[in-house]
Amino acid sequence: MKKVYLVGGGPGDPELITIRGMKLLNQADVVIYDRLISRKLLKYTEPETELIYVGKSSGKHAMKQEEINQLLVEKAGENRVVVRLKGGDPFIFGRGAEEISALVKAEIEFEVVPGVTSAISVPELSCIPLTHRELSSSITLVTGHFAPGNENRVDFSALMADTLVILMGVNNLPEIVPQLLKRRNENTPVAIIEKGTTEEQRIILGNLGNIVEKAKNSEVKPPAVTVVGEVVNLREIFRRGSKKC
Repeated sequence: MKKVYLVGGGPGDPELITIRGMKLLNQADVVIYDRLISRKLLKYTEPETELIYVGKSSGKHAMKQEEINQLLVEKAGENRVVVRLKGGDPFIFGRGAEEISALVKAEIEFEVVPGVTSAISVPELSCIPLTHRELSSSITLVTGHFAPGNENRVDFSALMADTLVILMGVNNLPEIVPQLLKRRNENTPVAIIEKGTTEEQRIILGNLGNIVEKAKNSEVKPPAVTVVGEVVNLREIFRRGSKKC
């Protein structure tokens, strides 16, 4: 049977994959995996499982997206169990929809296995709740990285949710923050969480007035989640009860 499973691998900590995702890795004949997934997840596969790396980083692509799409179609055509292992959740800025479109066009069945998205889990595990009855009743999730030609697709000055979560936005902070300052106070708290949920995690705290400089001085690198809003201040209170923050 021609079928591809798009599995969300979670935010980085291998223990945060779903049970369904773990079972499918064990059953897979082929696993096509991304750069940001924990390599420890691959231990759930069998020794004979074919492992294919297709990771992408800025300016460095093991495969172009179109080539990944074609690879999924080809491997599914071999009547093997194909798992497409993606970081976070397949549908949260993960280009899962593009891969599914290619499968549908090729008349190949698919199943999506949701993953724990870094947009929510990384702040949570850093003791930053995205909602709070008195501080935050709304959240906006937005990407800070755009395809060429779509750089102006999002007007950051118009995003007025109480809490703003920016994925893949570290390199573009110098362009994003001035837009946010059109409608938000420079004292608005900001947290940048680099390599969240992993052993290499670190957190840079600041506000809209100084976060660009702090990120530069700290040499922050992707992947990182940026949280903007008053809930960031709760971290100093909540972390007293948790050694993992």
